[in-house]
Amino acid sequence: MTIRRISFGGEFETKIGYCRAVVAGGFVHVAGTVGQGDTVEDQCRAALATIEKALTEARASLSDTVRVNYYLPDAAEFEPCWPILREAFGANPPAATMVVAELIDPKYRIEIELTALAPA
Repeated sequence: MTIRRISFGGEFETKIGYCRAVVAGGFVHVAGTVGQGDTVEDQCRAALATIEKALTEARASLSDTVRVNYYLPDAAEFEPCWPILREAFGANPPAATMVVAELIDPKYRIEIELTALAPA
């Protein structure tokens, strides 16, 4: 099996020792991704943009997503993200889970990780 790693050279990729995405076993596995911004909505959009960039590098797209996990420190902040997520995944909604969890830095309000089908 061939494994392809996608890295954007981010600060934490080096510090922690991970890459943004791994293409293996017919899937694209995208690491937990946070985004910048003042609101949870801004951070959600920014995280999705980074994820889309990784998927594009893997020759996949959000419509290929089969599984997504959302992590938020405050469950009440998930609902404002719903319209953004509905728009992002459109007619191809993935299986999803939302977990309340402390994130790596209190400034982050949402982290998103997903798995997408890799192109054949």
